[in-house]
Amino acid sequence: MNLLYANDQHGKYPDSWYAATATPLAPFPALKGTVKADVCVVGGGYTGLSAALHLAQAGRDVVLIEAQRVGFGASGRNGGQLGSGQRVDQQGLEKMLGDAAALRLWEMGEEAKSLVKSLIAEHKIDCHLKPGVAWTASSKSEVAHLHDYAHHLQSRYGYDQIETLDHAALQSVCPSPDYHGGVLDMGAAHLHPLNYALGLARAAAAAGVRIYESSAAHDIEEGLKTTVHTDAGKIEARHVVLACNGYLGALNRKVAARVMPINNFIAATEPLGDRIADVLPRDVAVADDRFVVNYFRLSQDGRLLFGGGESYGYRFPADIAAKVRKPMSVVFPNLKDVKIDYAWGGTLAITMKRLPFLARLGPNILSASGYSGHGVGTATHAGYLMARAIQGDGDGFDTMAAIPTPAFPGGAALRNPLLVLAMSWFSLRDRLGF
Repeated sequence: MNLLYANDQHGKYPDSWYAATATPLAPFPALKGTVKADVCVVGGGYTGLSAALHLAQAGRDVVLIEAQRVGFGASGRNGGQLGSGQRVDQQGLEKMLGDAAALRLWEMGEEAKSLVKSLIAEHKIDCHLKPGVAWTASSKSEVAHLHDYAHHLQSRYGYDQIETLDHAALQSVCPSPDYHGGVLDMGAAHLHPLNYALGLARAAAAAGVRIYESSAAHDIEEGLKTTVHTDAGKIEARHVVLACNGYLGALNRKVAARVMPINNFIAATEPLGDRIADVLPRDVAVADDRFVVNYFRLSQDGRLLFGGGESYGYRFPADIAAKVRKPMSVVFPNLKDVKIDYAWGGTLAITMKRLPFLARLGPNILSASGYSGHGVGTATHAGYLMARAIQGDGDGFDTMAAIPTPAFPGGAALRNPLLVLAMSWFSLRDRLGF
């Protein structure tokens, strides 16, 4: 089964609050026949759109192909949080890679945030960008850990946009009975993810990128000039950028062994009105400390957008709203009666180390994916780094590509069952409070 078509109608965005409120973008044509380009970008999410935009601005002739619609995948369905640093915290990176490498990755994470904010400003993308992401904890020990981490960022990295929140302070940000404290990062931000993706697509097209939708790549012939085949055409290009993330399928075995698709789910409640004061009196986004993270924020029309729950097969559950309501009712038991107007799923991609996998797959093929839930900034930045590498400046790309990324054990046949066992164990630990 192909994830591109397992849960969605061909050529149609999911029935999400994002799709219902996005600024529409007319469909691009499907590729037919043979076209030639300097660069062929495969995938129309943040990674591919950023790579295409930056390459076109540098004077390259770029073709981008997307199997469905631009922003169709995780880029148009995610929680909209633009976080600081990497998916793994700095203390974890220091232990994993050493202080020097951890510092460089922190700097690159800050570059990613700045890049997103500058693209939104430069191209006047109306995606409701707002500052502030809180990290919350449900136990005193985890609160202490978050406070220690905030002090670590302040003292070692000079990061002064993060503050600690005791129980009382957190209640003024997020009065959930499930949380006992946390931190608030005002250098992080949140946004309307689909409008951001569509804004990047508009900017790329205006810069001269030839975008083709409903044009899935099914084979890549490597050579001095690489050929990417679709059902009705092909692209001959000097360089290829693979930007497929959770929708790669079998297009490249090396990437598929290290980058695994999983599903996550979001619900949008009815407008909360005066009840907002009991949920998020400050308009910031929140992510908690659970292994399967709960994340949420307010929409611009006063709804709670709540993400929670994962699945590891191809199919989404039949009742996504019920799946999300379960963790939402733990965090906000006062909302058990609230109506859910939209519920949708999306496929992202994770790696074993929860750090992105950037790789040179051949002399003229670059790939970036596996953002593990940290993709708004990291994916945009990865596209920029691939564009720079194609232009001859591979320093940033090679820094990210040097991160060790082991293959999942068991290969394609066993990685899903093994992941289900591992995730079930960690989910049990969350429920038991370990």
